[in-house]
Amino acid sequence: MTDQTALQYTKDHEWILVEGDVVTVGITDHAAEQLGDVVYVELPAVGTTTTAGEQLGEIESTKSVGELFAPIEGEVVEVNEAVVATPDTVNQDPFGAGWLVKLKVDGTSFPEDLMDHDTYRASIA
Repeated sequence: MTDQTALQYTKDHEWILVEGDVVTVGITDHAAEQLGDVVYVELPAVGTTTTAGEQLGEIESTKSVGELFAPIEGEVVEVNEAVVATPDTVNQDPFGAGWLVKLKVDGTSFPEDLMDHDTYRASIA
C-alpha cells in the first residue's frame, strides 16, 4: 500500500503520486466506498494524451457510473490491466494494487487546487 500522506489529492477524489516525470493516478478509498462494488473499469490506451480536467476513463459499480478525470496534462504510459480484468481491486486496495494509470508529464505545472492528505481528509469529513 502506498503511503497516503505522500500523495496529493483532487476534488474529484483521485490521488496522485509524483515520481520524477511519471504521475500515478488512482481513486481514493472514499471514492471507492461511495461507488460501491466496482464491476467495470475503462481506461485509456497507452499513448493517449490527456488534458487536465477532461475525462480519462470510467468506473462502473453496482450503484452508479463514475468518471475518471485527468488531474494533469500528460501522456498515458501505462494502464493497470489487472484492474480492468479484476475491477473490484479498486475497492480492495485503492491505494496499492488498485492504481489506474501512469502519466508522463513534461514539467507541466500541477493544478493549484491539489490537496495534501490532511486537507483532503478534512474536506470529506
